[in-house]
This record gives sequence, C-alpha cells and structure tokens, in this order.
Amino acid sequence: MSPETPSQGRDRLDDDDYPAYTMGRAAEMIGATPGFLRAIGEARLITPLRSEGGHRRYSRYQLRIAARARELVDGGTPVDAACRIVILEDQLEEALRLNEELRGPVVGRSAADS
Repeated sequence: MSPETPSQGRDRLDDDDYPAYTMGRAAEMIGATPGFLRAIGEARLITPLRSEGGHRRYSRYQLRIAARARELVDGGTPVDAACRIVILEDQLEEALRLNEELRGPVVGRSAADS
C-alpha cells in the first residue's frame, strides 16, 4: 500500500464509493446488525469490498442502499423482496436521470407542452 498525502485521504472520504467503513461501524450507522449486512450481501444487493485481511468494507453509497433495505424490512418486507425493491428503485432512478440527461435543456416549453 503506497503512502497517502493528507489531501488524498480527504478526497477518498468525500468519495461516495470509497469503502471506508468496517462491518461493525456500517451496521451501527444504519441501525442494523452485521448479520443483516451479510444477508443483503448474500442477496447481492450490495457487494462490499474486502480489506487485505479479508474484512468487509462498505462505502457511503452502499450504506444508503442498505439503510433503504432496512427500512423495508423493518416495515415487514422479507429481506429478499426488500433487496429486489431497492434494486428496482435504483434502476428507475438511474433511468430517469439518463432520460433527463438525454432530453437536455428545454427552452421555451410550457407545462402544457410536456
């Protein structure tokens, strides 16, 4: 592992995809158990990266996804179904973002034209 400058370390912590959190800390942050994180990993909702020692590490993006799944499970949805719902929600959000991006800025259009 190469040494980091202080600014590189800050940049990584600002990166939503940087695996900065251990399993215990990640579970604590979303109010779940490590077993819940393992279950959603087995359901392939999230795939944590592994440290050199083989320990699971989670990013902020993965924690947001896990927190949404936990909300659904807490509401009575089975884990597998919650994972599928979160995947579909994420796909819909991405499709809407791409659709908006492809449309580009619309100038001079009224709400009735949409």
